[in-house]
Amino acid sequence: MAAIIEEFNEYRSRMNEKLLADNNKIVKRIFNLDTNAYAEGALNVKTKELLGLVASAVLRCDDCVKYHLETSHKIGVTKEEMMEAMGIATLVGGTIVVPHLRRAYEFWEALEETTTK
Repeated sequence: MAAIIEEFNEYRSRMNEKLLADNNKIVKRIFNLDTNAYAEGALNVKTKELLGLVASAVLRCDDCVKYHLETSHKIGVTKEEMMEAMGIATLVGGTIVVPHLRRAYEFWEALEETTTK
């Protein structure tokens, strides 16, 4: 199961390097804005990551969901907190979010598996 995490991270890193190497000012600013938006502020990092997760699920962006799942897992979000957030996402987004919920659950299981080894 850890292969899905490695595959996602390898592809994301490789393509981000290519995108940033292209030196497009707009793309670089968007990447910077994204990084800074999730920094500690009036809302703590955990809350911001869960908000990002919910928005990503509602928008049906599997790559974004995986990114926020991994970051959430790294900062100590529990499975229960993640599932509560994904429940809100499914409520807001409707049943069309269910396939993304399935893939999110699978990815979370892989994240848990990597930390228990």
